[in-house]
Amino acid sequence: MLMPLVAVHFVKNVGLGVAAVGLALALRQVMQQGLAIGGGMLADRYGVKTMMCIGVLLRAVGFSALAFAGDLPLLLVAMALSALGGALFEAPYQAAIAALTDEDDRPRYYALSNWVSGVATTVGPLIGVALLRFDFQWVCHAAAACFALNFLIVWRGLPALPAPAKPPSMLGNVAIAVRDRPFMQLVLLLMLYWCMAVQLNLSFPLLAERLSGGMDGVGIMFALSAALTVVLQVPLLRVLTPRMTPGRILVAGVLLMSASTAVLGFVGGFAGFLACIALFSIGAILTRPTQQTLIASLSNKAALGTYLGVSSISLAIGGGVGNVAGGWLVDLAAARDWPHLPWLVFASLGVLCALGLWRQPQSRPDT
Repeated sequence: MLMPLVAVHFVKNVGLGVAAVGLALALRQVMQQGLAIGGGMLADRYGVKTMMCIGVLLRAVGFSALAFAGDLPLLLVAMALSALGGALFEAPYQAAIAALTDEDDRPRYYALSNWVSGVATTVGPLIGVALLRFDFQWVCHAAAACFALNFLIVWRGLPALPAPAKPPSMLGNVAIAVRDRPFMQLVLLLMLYWCMAVQLNLSFPLLAERLSGGMDGVGIMFALSAALTVVLQVPLLRVLTPRMTPGRILVAGVLLMSASTAVLGFVGGFAGFLACIALFSIGAILTRPTQQTLIASLSNKAALGTYLGVSSISLAIGGGVGNVAGGWLVDLAAARDWPHLPWLVFASLGVLCALGLWRQPQSRPDT
């Protein structure tokens, strides 16, 4: 509902530069994913439910604060608050999934979870664009209300997953994860993936707004992406899972996203842009659940929250660099009249990621 509209609002309505907004998005990405290690360690010690409740409430505060951000410093503060909330609930949420599923039903859960997300993402941007007709503050407060509702759902509905009887050594768990070579190799490769993937929230909406001539094009872009997720997420993985390993499905998805990103530099109309978004979205359908499955498979179950927190480094660094570089490359491409530059750069990163993932182990050696 909110984040897809941030780039266009603060560039077009507030008057900030694309690079400045990219910096704010990068701050949120780096803080949320970088500090998720702490969220994972705290979940291992105090339990996932407690940390999730605290995190979603902080996210609600951050989104409400975004409503009053009229300059870059206030935008950075609001982004930091929402990022801190995300850091506290994201790794515990992933740890809860891993704890409540097993190797057999986990891929199905991730597929179903992404399908539910697709339904929400279909409706969210449309509601956001509709509320934007009144005021951007309406979008921010509505998004904050969603996270306040998340607090009630977690508090009342999530099973109590107790903290270990003997609290683990938090720094010791981090050291174990960092020394786990196959796991860290995956984390490093996914940094390249996230550099490309985060463009969906920065450079893609800006291109959609330019090609369509208004904010409605942004809503159409996200609605198309989410609608494809709703329709194809479960059946596509149901067909591919018996025939391909999660790692191979992940490689195929990354390559499809890379190809569609490269073509964006050559499209001249909104219809061609939507065709690229459709291919990009199908690639994302393949990558989202499979990378989650692969991360869980390579995690040490004795330090699950910490491992999943460490895995978020890929999004922290890759997403942060992608947001800053995306804003800078869009500005540079416009100034130098190099329309292909951003898309070819990010597509190349995706291809490098796919080549590395092809050789990535599929599970822990001791399983």
